[in-house]
Amino acid sequence: MCGIAAICHDPGCAKYSLEKASALSLLQTHRGPDSRGSYQSPVTGDILCHERLAIMDLSAHQPLQGVRPEQQVVHNGEIYNHQILRETELKGYELKTTCDSEVIIFLYDKYRNGKDVCSRLDGVFAFALVYGDEFLVARDPIGVKPLYYGLDNEGRHFFSSEMKVLEQECGEHEIKAFPPGFFWTQKGGFERYYEPEWFNYKTATHTKELEEIHDALIEATEKRLMSDVPLGVLLSGGLDSSLVSSIAVRKMHQIGCQLHSFSIGLDEHAPDLIAARQVADFLGTIHHEVHFTVEDGIANLKNLIWHLETYDVTSIRASTPMFFLSKRISEMGIKVVLSGEGADEIFGGYLYFHNAPSDEEFQKETIRRVQLLSTADCLRADKSCMANALEARVPFLDKHFLDTVMSIHPKFKRPTPKNGSRPIEKYILRQAFDHDEKPYLPREILWRQKEQFSDGVGYNWIDQLMNHCAAQVTDSEYARAAELFPHNTPHNKEAFYMRKIFHEHFPSESAAQTVLKWTPKWQDNADPSGRASQVHLKTMEKPKHADEHLCAVDQQLIADKHLPEIA
Repeated sequence: MCGIAAICHDPGCAKYSLEKASALSLLQTHRGPDSRGSYQSPVTGDILCHERLAIMDLSAHQPLQGVRPEQQVVHNGEIYNHQILRETELKGYELKTTCDSEVIIFLYDKYRNGKDVCSRLDGVFAFALVYGDEFLVARDPIGVKPLYYGLDNEGRHFFSSEMKVLEQECGEHEIKAFPPGFFWTQKGGFERYYEPEWFNYKTATHTKELEEIHDALIEATEKRLMSDVPLGVLLSGGLDSSLVSSIAVRKMHQIGCQLHSFSIGLDEHAPDLIAARQVADFLGTIHHEVHFTVEDGIANLKNLIWHLETYDVTSIRASTPMFFLSKRISEMGIKVVLSGEGADEIFGGYLYFHNAPSDEEFQKETIRRVQLLSTADCLRADKSCMANALEARVPFLDKHFLDTVMSIHPKFKRPTPKNGSRPIEKYILRQAFDHDEKPYLPREILWRQKEQFSDGVGYNWIDQLMNHCAAQVTDSEYARAAELFPHNTPHNKEAFYMRKIFHEHFPSESAAQTVLKWTPKWQDNADPSGRASQVHLKTMEKPKHADEHLCAVDQQLIADKHLPEIA
């Protein structure tokens, strides 16, 4: 996992300085503190820069050369089928390293076509390559790895893993997120290479095959254990991360290794920590608990938003605990973790999916959510971890697993009652791993209700964050929200305060336009917290003196007349 930067020159453009490009790339050195490398084509002046976090073949350095010196590639990500490609597609080529990234430049030498190269890669990637006078940039199918592009005033094309590299040169002209599932060439511009059948909601006609779901997730998880460095799992205690952890533990035990698991919360009573502790005991992982304070989170907001490059409230709330957890993991010398992102989008696991008006709308929303992962959970997982040089791998977003589940008819994926109880989300995923003889998880974890990650670390985190942000914004200042921020105008003082911080880091309007806000559908309020859903509230036991213990989210909803007052 790394950071890449690249510059492509149109004919007649003044050649950009390699020294200046390397200095810009240094802004993302947190992504790759192990080594740096760069290349400038003597033919075109095009530039490649790389900040390396060494995961595979620790002795290799990027850019990596192809058959000839004028063929070079920089890559951020992992190519899980690189060994298969070496033995089949690239048989006869003399590759010089065992680094997974190297197969990209040799595939291009063979096919000379972006679609043929990208469609053969099983993994996640953002890469740029120079091949003589040719230039190609590509991003993985779902956008697990971040990538941005921009134009400067001279007409030069800039690409980088993080937007901060582009703001100085391209902010006044154009900055955009590079679309997932596309590649770019100087001659052809953007071209889509990934367009599976499941993009069309009408093709979701398959019956549920629990064994296929089971086997596909196991395969997706096991291939992501590929590493030449220490590896762990992020364990929130929720269904998704717990399943990934359980699968990983079984495989690691087969090869005689123990697995480290990591959880975070405000204190030992946080919902996620309690559940994660139970899972870790059940699985036998070497478990680590990390605590952070609300004050820590608030003090880190400016730094976090600089790393995240977003003002989306949901992403910032959830990234705070993930940032502190990844920092502790990285300090222990672990460079890779598995994580559970993507399952809620694929299976309709968010609580608002209970309110889907029809099977058709349910399926459309799962597709939309998966297609937007690059702006939300994937962005959060990558940037909050890579801020601390930690790579997060996401088995649920494996291409084969996506093909398997997204083709299932939505009636089998919608929340389903269990033993006469309320409908429960991700029912078929739970079913697929509900084995009595050799259980993957304790039953109370396997059938645990969904918690947003930002809620599960402890409800006080969101409550106090909202209060702090509101206190930083005056009524008169907030009254100018539409004037100050006409694009994605903040809808409350929390969002306004986060937008102000973002604007300090990234003042250009084009930077602001790269951000999409995460909001739920089919519910009266727009607060992203899972507790804002009536489904969640109906399952919570009413505490004594409930009026004295209402959280800030609930108080605001009552004020907005979305919830009845609790007597």
